[in-house]
Amino acid sequence: MTTAAVSAAPRLEPLGSGTGPTIFQDIWDVTWRNLLSTLRQPQALVFSAIQPVLFVCLFRYAFGGAIHVPGVAYVNFLMPGIFAQSVAFGAIGTAVGLSTDLRTGLLERFRTLPMSQFAILAGRTTADLIRNLFVLAVMVGIGFAVGFRVQTNAAAFLAALGLVVLFGYVFSWGFVALGLATGNAEAAQAAGVPVMFLLVFASPAFIPVQDMPGWLQSVAAHQPLAALVNALRPLVLGGPTASHVLSSVAWSAGLLVVFAVLSMLQYRRLTR
Repeated sequence: MTTAAVSAAPRLEPLGSGTGPTIFQDIWDVTWRNLLSTLRQPQALVFSAIQPVLFVCLFRYAFGGAIHVPGVAYVNFLMPGIFAQSVAFGAIGTAVGLSTDLRTGLLERFRTLPMSQFAILAGRTTADLIRNLFVLAVMVGIGFAVGFRVQTNAAAFLAALGLVVLFGYVFSWGFVALGLATGNAEAAQAAGVPVMFLLVFASPAFIPVQDMPGWLQSVAAHQPLAALVNALRPLVLGGPTASHVLSSVAWSAGLLVVFAVLSMLQYRRLTR
């Protein structure tokens, strides 16, 4: 996206029309633009890491003494849930940022450029994936500082972090659709927070499923964030892993297809 390209006569491209190296360059251009925007507002990046840090402190020191998990130190039980919760809530930033771009007309200006229109959405989610890496790195450091210890090995721990990053990327696509649907940052945040609270707190992120009311247990055991947490714990604490990892990957792959299609359809509706 050079100055010459911008000044040239507008040429509208159908969604996903870029091919080969071109589309990857377009995605990187949009990704870089979003990363620069984030770096110009470092307070937003800092605050995105503060919330999960507060959850760590709250559950580790305020509630941890009242929650007992047989055979496992609570901090070790807690941190996989915190990793999942961090990227889940971080996805809300995708909806807020994209709805802001829509309201200010930036998406419409992108559409006039000779570039793949798919790259506009893919660049946003890729930038947020990179932001999630920063937040996750902060959470890993905080976890070790408060007593979290990996009980398996480095390869298993890296695999666990890979699942977390994948989950965050998938939900960024879900919140692309939400941001386009709401059209303004306040509505996007107001709609996104309750969804994430339901996913996080109706899951085994902070307490075992068996400690929940019976009517909630079936919900908490069969949803995407629960599948992720159930895969993370054996990867970092030990135990059978294959079926849990496959379940988490299947949830992520299926939701990625659904969310990406919904996002593209919503984008077509708004920009045609």
